[in-house]
Amino acid sequence: MVRFQQDVLQRWPRNPIITLEDIPYRCNTVFNGAVTKFKNEYIMMLRVENLEGHSVVLLARSNDGYHFAIDDKPCMEPCAVEPFKTYETKGVEDPRIICVEGTFYVMYTAYSTYGARIGLAKTDDFKTFERIALISEPGNKDGLLFPRKINGKYVRLDRPIGGDIGNIWISFSHDLIHWGESRVLVQVRDGQWDQYRIGGSVPPIETKAGWLEIYHGVKMTSCGPIYRLGVFLMDLNDPTKVVGRSDIPILSPREPYERIGDINNVVFSCGAVVEDNGEVKVYYGAADTCICLAVATLDELIASCTQEYR
Repeated sequence: MVRFQQDVLQRWPRNPIITLEDIPYRCNTVFNGAVTKFKNEYIMMLRVENLEGHSVVLLARSNDGYHFAIDDKPCMEPCAVEPFKTYETKGVEDPRIICVEGTFYVMYTAYSTYGARIGLAKTDDFKTFERIALISEPGNKDGLLFPRKINGKYVRLDRPIGGDIGNIWISFSHDLIHWGESRVLVQVRDGQWDQYRIGGSVPPIETKAGWLEIYHGVKMTSCGPIYRLGVFLMDLNDPTKVVGRSDIPILSPREPYERIGDINNVVFSCGAVVEDNGEVKVYYGAADTCICLAVATLDELIASCTQEYR
């Protein structure tokens, strides 16, 4: 009998790679880590929820991408300086790391009484982080910066909420601070696994077939939401054109550590690393309780996209 793999992304057998027991101080939970390579190391910026229920970001380092040593103090926490102070009172969440023209930028969610906004910071050494600006109105998150300018402009994806539904939008900027030309890029699909909300997960990956985006999709059920991962492709020269999209998820919550936690039935990625051999390491939060790793090849992820946008 032929046995089919349940998911395109294959879990590391020793998942999870980071749990709250690995954090060097008391906390509630750990999840959603952004990962990049810097000076021959894997650098992870991971979200940790403290005992007060507010999120901060810790830094972790690894030589192999599997085993991480975690700093004992946050590298980013709610800012004490305006204009950031007012809009980060309840935490900084879900960072994404993007290298553009030699500078590492971090898009993160600033959370406060006024809701979620996208914040932008930068670093050259992953020791100090300089906040640049708050770059969205409230009700927006999942900000992702493309790793290079396209037609002379910076490009980002985000996920504003409209009528309780979240679609993926695309916007453009000349200075990373002022954004416009915004339009809906990818929409939820009624009756499918991504019918309720969708949002970008990892920074777009440049391939010969187009810009590959791993995204998360949410389906509401009688027992609450289920978060899964999918992929879509954008045209290399005009990313407002979607040229492919997966019909089925590439990763669904199946394991106990993905199904049971602070939020049940969640796989949610904030970072991926493309290796020289074409393997893609996808780091994801599971059940808002731990950080895990799954892998696939670029070719497998591209093949998961349909040839026609739906």
